[in-house]
Amino acid sequence: MGAKMGATELWDIVAFGIRNKMTLKSALQDVKQTTLAAVSGLLGKLAYVASLRRAHGRYEHWGMQAVHGAESSERALKTVHAEIVAGVLRMPLARLEDDLHESSRESAVAAQAYVDGMREGFDDLLPGDRKDSPEASHLNSVLIALSSLEKHRGRATRSTS
Repeated sequence: MGAKMGATELWDIVAFGIRNKMTLKSALQDVKQTTLAAVSGLLGKLAYVASLRRAHGRYEHWGMQAVHGAESSERALKTVHAEIVAGVLRMPLARLEDDLHESSRESAVAAQAYVDGMREGFDDLLPGDRKDSPEASHLNSVLIALSSLEKHRGRATRSTS
């Protein structure tokens, strides 16, 4: 019935007399390949995943929970959240500046307002309880730098090297 295809399986599903091919994905594959693929920019992805965290610290995404269950969805979202933060912290500032413009453009918000909104919601940007970690300090510095670059845009010439 199902033929192995890497980490996913392809299944023939017969419903109402119609044969369909259905790819079964893990929760982590689903969030990366479907949910986050629709969000522009790494900062956009970070803001989106952070928006899925509720006051109690758990992630809520009804579609993921309906398909994969609450626990699998929680693990996948927490994993991808940590991966996105690591990606932001590894990205050179010039690329993050471009990413900020891409992310803000897709949200129809000015880049300055976008980064300011991220700074206001800073506590949700980090997965788990990492508010006093070196990672938190680094991310805060990155957001301050992006904000400063936006405030002074046009007064400085960007390096091409």
